[in-house]
Amino acid sequence: MYHSFLYLSAGVRNERQIKTFYANSLPILLCCMSFQQGRAALLIDNGYLSAILRDEFGEPRIDYLKLSDVICEGYYRLRTYVYDCLPYKSDPPTIEQQKLYAGKVKFFNALKKLPSFEIRFGKQRPRGIDFIEKGVDVLLAVDLVRLSLKSQIQKAFLLAGDADYVPAVKAAKDEGVSVTLYHSISVQDVGGRKLLKYSNELWDACDERESIDNDLVNRCKFGS
Repeated sequence: MYHSFLYLSAGVRNERQIKTFYANSLPILLCCMSFQQGRAALLIDNGYLSAILRDEFGEPRIDYLKLSDVICEGYYRLRTYVYDCLPYKSDPPTIEQQKLYAGKVKFFNALKKLPSFEIRFGKQRPRGIDFIEKGVDVLLAVDLVRLSLKSQIQKAFLLAGDADYVPAVKAAKDEGVSVTLYHSISVQDVGGRKLLKYSNELWDACDERESIDNDLVNRCKFGS
């Protein structure tokens, strides 16, 4: 009954006109649906996610598109942003560094081909025998604030654990964006102390919180 009224009110009388009606109206209908559902963005600190998958789940192969769809379910996913660093290479690079770098480039090139994905790169710098990431938190914070200020999203899903993101989360909330944090539920041993793998300050700043658990990981594995 509703469709018949819709067709008649639009002057649609036959099958050919119905097809034309849908062809012309579908983009508008989809746009209206996106506003009705609310537009969302998923922002992934990939260093944080990779550490969780390695330390807590045995490094499963995760389908990032499936992960995005599962997390953003019920919303129109505007885009998924992935923040990471390409591996450090000395001058000249070692064979091991070259292999690691090539593998990461291949991985990120595959992510870039996914629909509505954006990759942002910080810099990796050596510190003693370890390496530190520079700029990742700034890039994520800028994107979250920019999307919020321009009213491009109504919902932000943040997969991260660092307190550096707190000011950006608060700024997004001030613009009416609801922020859900996805975080580890494990603990780490630091100097004999058991500490959560996320900032309590960040946890408190977000509107909602979800754990990265076996159910989520299993739903997002390749082939699942």
